[in-house]
Amino acid sequence: MKKSSSESSPLSTPDYEKALNELHKELVHLQEWVRTQGLKVVIVFEGRDASGKGGTIKRIIAPLNPRVCRIVALGIPTEREKSQWYFQRYVPHLPAAGEIVIFDRSWYNRAGVEKVMGFCTEEEYREFLRSCPDFERMLVRSGIIMLKYWFSVSDEEQEKRFKSRIKDPLKRWKFSPMDLKSRSKWLEYSKAKDAMFAHTDTKQVPWYVVNADNKKKARLNCISHILSQIPYEKIKHEAIDLPQLPKHEGYVRPPMDYQTFVPEKY
Repeated sequence: MKKSSSESSPLSTPDYEKALNELHKELVHLQEWVRTQGLKVVIVFEGRDASGKGGTIKRIIAPLNPRVCRIVALGIPTEREKSQWYFQRYVPHLPAAGEIVIFDRSWYNRAGVEKVMGFCTEEEYREFLRSCPDFERMLVRSGIIMLKYWFSVSDEEQEKRFKSRIKDPLKRWKFSPMDLKSRSKWLEYSKAKDAMFAHTDTKQVPWYVVNADNKKKARLNCISHILSQIPYEKIKHEAIDLPQLPKHEGYVRPPMDYQTFVPEKY
């Protein structure tokens, strides 16, 4: 089988870190433009388990102000939320002016895990496919800039990452009982993804697929694409003249033994 371009041309760590650093600088410029211009941005991340969504999100938010850019990763809905209009639990998390909201999984749970695992009825699933495009077009008409990314990973690469998670104590928490069930339903998830794209890959809010078999390249490609999709300008900041500290006349610092310090083990 012919290897993809991401497999055939490995990216060295120094080259990756250099590229990521440059993209981080641009993300800060984008953040300042969003903040000062009062833009509202929504970025949706979807994909199979262990496809690299979380790692990409971490790299995006690393240089950014959490008051401007925040992550929404909702858990299992409560009984009250299950009785609500399906999109209702997501609406309160949408951005106000000057904010970027990243959904680490989103309302598309209904088209994926809920459909495949039987957590919703067939009618609820069909209604989602009918109403989701209208919901997203409504968000766009309200002034929200919306981007949707699907992280595509091969079954061989996913299995390798699952095994790594099981063995690594720092990653073991990422592996859930649901992951085991999902492994046996690979074909069902593929069919559900195809149906989801057929109904929700619209002209107004298209899906962008990220080849995620190579984590480093996927992160760089995704961040680069985000920057290309939101027009922004670099904000010119005024020069900062750091003032001198005032003189400590009349101030006596309390004795050091009045305070409890963290032990210096390192």
